[in-house]
Amino acid sequence: MGLQAIPMRADSGPIGGDDTHEFLVLAETGESEVFYDSAVTDLTFGDRDINYDDKAQCQSIMEEFTTKYARTDETHDEALFAEVPQERRKVARGIEVGQIFYFGTKYSEAMGATVQDGDGKQVPVHMGSHGIGVSRLVGAIIEASHDDKGIIWPEGVTPFHCGIVNLKQGDAEADAACEDLYHQLTKAGLEPLYDDRNERAGGKFATMDLIGLPWRLTVGPRGLKNGVVELTCRKTGESEELTPQAAIAKVIAQYN
Repeated sequence: MGLQAIPMRADSGPIGGDDTHEFLVLAETGESEVFYDSAVTDLTFGDRDINYDDKAQCQSIMEEFTTKYARTDETHDEALFAEVPQERRKVARGIEVGQIFYFGTKYSEAMGATVQDGDGKQVPVHMGSHGIGVSRLVGAIIEASHDDKGIIWPEGVTPFHCGIVNLKQGDAEADAACEDLYHQLTKAGLEPLYDDRNERAGGKFATMDLIGLPWRLTVGPRGLKNGVVELTCRKTGESEELTPQAAIAKVIAQYN
């Protein structure tokens, strides 16, 4: 999704528990002020080969991600923060996109929820919970990936895979070429967005930039006479002229 969520020690609130972390995405418009060691932003998780049956390995990873200073304003400790090297002390704002809680046996003891341990004894279950703010993720993605023209959707979460802009709606050749691009992309399992409005080219481009689809195919009579369409990458702004088939193949390749 193009996001980096930082685990930060947070207040558990009324749900309780002794150990809770919020996962925040850094954003200027975030609702929370956050204080953190910049070293935490260098940590990666998804590319690791983890044996979840190896308790020592899991414990080591957990400590790696939670021992570096990273706290929301509710749990910020100025004295502890001062122990972080000055060049690594960062103050910013963030959007909460998830939270985890560790309850221990607080609730299981009250409910009588037990399991049998390796010695055959009944012991209370250790409990926890987690939540992901799906609607908050959308806002966080937009905050993290946009420019002055609009959204720049990462390919993994884009609402449509490609936009198609017809520069001369009503022109038989341009209409047919756009319809063919649409059907071929759909046949390949992608969802294109076809702008077939009777609108000036500048207006169509502005709309596509605002929506922010990763790729845009632009079709016009002049290009078709030369056997090409234009493929534009929203993220870089770079465009290239390709045959319709080559353009389709390149868009499909981005999602396979």
